Amino acid sequence: MNDVWNLDPIYKGFDDPAYGADMDALRELVEKIQAQTAQLPELEALQGLKQGIALQEEFMKLVSKLAGYASLRQAANTRDPEAGSRMGQVMQLYSGVAAPFAAWKEWAAKVENLQELVAGDEDLKDYAFLFKNLEESSRYLLSGIGEAVMAKMGMSGGDAWSEMQQYLTSTVPVSYRGTTTNLSSIRNLAYDADASVRKDAYEAELACYDRIKDPVAYALNSIKLETISDCQLRGYESPLERTLKHSDMKRETLDAMLGAMDEYLPKFWQYLKAKGKALGHEKGLPWYDLFAPMGKTSTKFTAEAARDYLVSLFAEFDQELSDMVAQAFDEAWIDFYPRDGKAGGAFCAGVECLGESRILTNFDGMFGDVVTLAHELGHAFHNLCIRDHRPLNLDYSMPLAETASTFNECIVMASAIGKAADKNEQIALIESQLQDATQIICDIYSRYRFETMVFANREAQFMNADTLCGYMTEAQKQSYGDGLDNDVMHPYMWVCKSHYYGPTFYNFPYAFGGLFARGLYAQYEKEGVAFVEKYKKLLHTTPIATAEDVAKVADIDLTDKDFWRGALQTIADQIELFCRLVEA
Repeated sequence: MNDVWNLDPIYKGFDDPAYGADMDALRELVEKIQAQTAQLPELEALQGLKQGIALQEEFMKLVSKLAGYASLRQAANTRDPEAGSRMGQVMQLYSGVAAPFAAWKEWAAKVENLQELVAGDEDLKDYAFLFKNLEESSRYLLSGIGEAVMAKMGMSGGDAWSEMQQYLTSTVPVSYRGTTTNLSSIRNLAYDADASVRKDAYEAELACYDRIKDPVAYALNSIKLETISDCQLRGYESPLERTLKHSDMKRETLDAMLGAMDEYLPKFWQYLKAKGKALGHEKGLPWYDLFAPMGKTSTKFTAEAARDYLVSLFAEFDQELSDMVAQAFDEAWIDFYPRDGKAGGAFCAGVECLGESRILTNFDGMFGDVVTLAHELGHAFHNLCIRDHRPLNLDYSMPLAETASTFNECIVMASAIGKAADKNEQIALIESQLQDATQIICDIYSRYRFETMVFANREAQFMNADTLCGYMTEAQKQSYGDGLDNDVMHPYMWVCKSHYYGPTFYNFPYAFGGLFARGLYAQYEKEGVAFVEKYKKLLHTTPIATAEDVAKVADIDLTDKDFWRGALQTIADQIELFCRLVEA
């Protein structure tokens, strides 16, 4: 079986004549798009709409192929200078259509009887949801050169502050046990099996933030004030409203989810206290032991064994999913092992020109690596389920992005826990899942609360580092309760989490994705095989409907708190089992 993925079906290299031909075609297409925009005032409405869609479809096909290839090449070898250069060339061409596409959208939104024209035309009706969103979002566009000004100012404003936070956190020296290391390495020690290592690493981490807390506080204040100003200029009620509209999600859905989370927080505190007690802590779990490993699982997998395990397991759920997993292993979709120069972590990228995906992992043979493979293969299955959509209907909102991946994890973990060899292995598997669940509930809630506090206060005051630490500590106390030792918190989480320096409220979608998938899995456990086609139809609908309408495919009302309670109860049941096991 392959060790690395096969990219040859896309291009055989940057010197492939097909690559050169596609780059030439992209250059010509950019010129054509710019010319078409200039002609918009002279075009009949339906003609302008159809031309605009056709050009955007052609553009997206070329860009996704060219940029996707360069991105995959660069991920496989970050030292590949040509990949970065080629990506830059594609993105330069991409920037040439930003203004024309924005002008077309503004023009299209003003077309009289837009929805009737779209519904009555064979070439446009598949894009009914796109045009509906376009019409709605046009209310928030800035007139004249406003959009261009905001984009250019952002490069030296919010984008620059974000880059500074990333630079400072990636370069700050951390003193640890007589040596100097970096922040990423020291934070990874939170998972170490040695309790003294975890504690010393935590103390070293907190100490290093004193070097960078003030400039990072300036970055956070500046980004949030820019966001507030942007929302005011565009007419959004708040930054949260802007995020919800971009997520195609109702406020009632968010309120129902957060309300259910509030009700179940004490169950998570019960888990944290039980883990703390098992590790010898009586005042709740100290922050440095949040990720302490428990139990023991020693099962090792080869890539071949992982293939057989996942193919067999997923066949019990759906043969189409199982066949795709086998194809991914057998036809070199996956780049498995860590190596010098390869990107860390894991991801799945759709390759639309092939109707396939490519998956990068850093496989080391542990069961967690198999779960990671299952997660990324879930994204690939999501790509498979939306493959027959038109080119501009291949994207879905962030809250829905983790549905299939987390659902795959549920399948794997339910089977593994049910077949655990002994109590130690069962504890290790359950506790690993509860760690993840606590992050998407307690920690995500603390991030949501912190960002809410920041937005509520930013216009009235500049929040220095001490103030921000106070907000963060308060948010953690509200979210973790007495499950954590309140004397050993993490007041500097606002410094190291990049989420605060990117999209606004880049937090609650994680809770949504994790709970939505768990709620779907609970429904599958009740309905059995009858649920499978409904599930695949739901995935198929994700790019062309709101979050609420996607959920209705599975007869779910996201504004009903009972759905979220059901998803949370599945975690609560695991907490009860974990507590019984550790007490025994």
